[in-house]
Amino acid sequence: MNAIEKLVSDRLPNFNGYDPMKDIQVLTPMKGGIVGTKNLNVSLQRILNGPSQMKNERNTGERIFREGDKIMQIRNNYNIKWKSVDGLREGEGVFNGDIGFISRIDNDSSTMEVIFDEDRKIRYEFADLDELLHAYCVTIHKSQGSEFPVVVIPLSWAPPMLLNRNLIYTGITRAKELVVLVGQKKYLHWMIKNEKGMKRNSGLLCRFKKVAEFMEEDETE
Repeated sequence: MNAIEKLVSDRLPNFNGYDPMKDIQVLTPMKGGIVGTKNLNVSLQRILNGPSQMKNERNTGERIFREGDKIMQIRNNYNIKWKSVDGLREGEGVFNGDIGFISRIDNDSSTMEVIFDEDRKIRYEFADLDELLHAYCVTIHKSQGSEFPVVVIPLSWAPPMLLNRNLIYTGITRAKELVVLVGQKKYLHWMIKNEKGMKRNSGLLCRFKKVAEFMEEDETE
């Protein structure tokens, strides 16, 4: 975990000027464990956007949202309204997987503003914050459909169903410029060799055979 923290906060920004918040995305196979999303989000928030008297916070019990935090919308909300930062455009809808940054937390009005895509500003009621998670680190599954300049992927033990070729392929192909794999080589080899996640045990072939047998019996009668 220390290696990931140093990569995101120091080594990659010094290497090529990458912004640790906007350019670098940590992707991991799972939520739990030392290098799962829950643990890494707490760690990376502390390093990249730690407590400050200049930043308002909202403690939800499970997590602390802080002005400047990188967050992700985790379910489709077609009705929530947004306005462009310049106030000239407006619309509706924010969607599962959208990533943004908390621009303002107002504890007096119990609202929080988030800017998505550097332009869409959305105001959330505190009661609706369960639609958001921190996004310093997200699961590879949640990253599908998104791209980032730099992707950092921890390689460690995980349930066998997660260590498969399809998942590592998805993670690596999220990067536009650079991928950094952190961990033990054996887990990468396991994922490359494991194709079980690419197969579907639907029983469809068996059903087709039964239909074909039924049709053959019907024709012979």
